Amino acid sequence: MSLHRPLGTLSDGENAVELTAGTAGWDYAGLRVLLLHPGGVTTFGTGDCEAFVLPLSGGCVVEVDGERFELRGRDSVFTRVTDFAYLPRDAEVTLSTKDGVEVALPTARCDRRLTPRYGPAEDVPVEVRGAGTATRQVTNFGVPGVWDHADRLIACELITPDGNWSSYPPHKHDHTCDVVNEEIYYFRIAGRDKITPSREGFGFHRTYTDHTHGDDEADDEHVVVRDGDVFLIPRGYHGPCVAAPGYPMYYLNVLAGPGTGDRRSTAFCDDPAHGWVRDTWADQARDPRCPVTSAEGRVG
Repeated sequence: MSLHRPLGTLSDGENAVELTAGTAGWDYAGLRVLLLHPGGVTTFGTGDCEAFVLPLSGGCVVEVDGERFELRGRDSVFTRVTDFAYLPRDAEVTLSTKDGVEVALPTARCDRRLTPRYGPAEDVPVEVRGAGTATRQVTNFGVPGVWDHADRLIACELITPDGNWSSYPPHKHDHTCDVVNEEIYYFRIAGRDKITPSREGFGFHRTYTDHTHGDDEADDEHVVVRDGDVFLIPRGYHGPCVAAPGYPMYYLNVLAGPGTGDRRSTAFCDDPAHGWVRDTWADQARDPRCPVTSAEGRVG
């Protein structure tokens, strides 16, 4: 079965994406994307998973364990860095919205039950990574060293300006590397205005394995991705993601795994055939379109 899940294939009729670790066929990482119309309210339990509440468009109120967090959110993933909330496992959660919201809930099966917590947009570091046509923005809202209030869950956002490459050089986080992480890519592709997500635009994504993964035959999936698509990465090298000219690309990365000595980690191994490319960035100018967004709004 393909690791690519086009828009609609993970919908349960209520949520745009409903992906658990079980339905993904692995042990830790999951993702839910839901839409609440103006005045909407929903209540759910987190079960054996911790989660982030990450507004994609619009804002919402989160109520959990007697805490109440108001998330301002944003108009689009291409307009602003958003605030977010952390949800512990075994919690009853209520989300409500006045004007409507589309929200992503990255999840991870975990052992420890932590407390709910609010993450202000102003505290989220925005990194410009790469150079030249490999310049991209990484919004590190839920990664180790920035957000340590999580047991297994790791998440960040990337924006790739149209025409650029990201997740490059290809890299992996599997049993042949120092850290094992399952990973989910959730794509949003902007339309002609470079702000509003649209199925008109497209990009490309590649995931592949080689002989080091113990396969008789290597896997290689390189596909067209459009707004709302999901890609599962249980193992192997992944990258590049390429934003077609005219259509900026966003993706939410969700990672989770057993960790190393009870530590969350985003450690990776480059494909040795292409890792040398990193060394060339020191002599190249960065694309001035990055950063694209900040907590204050559009930048690039």
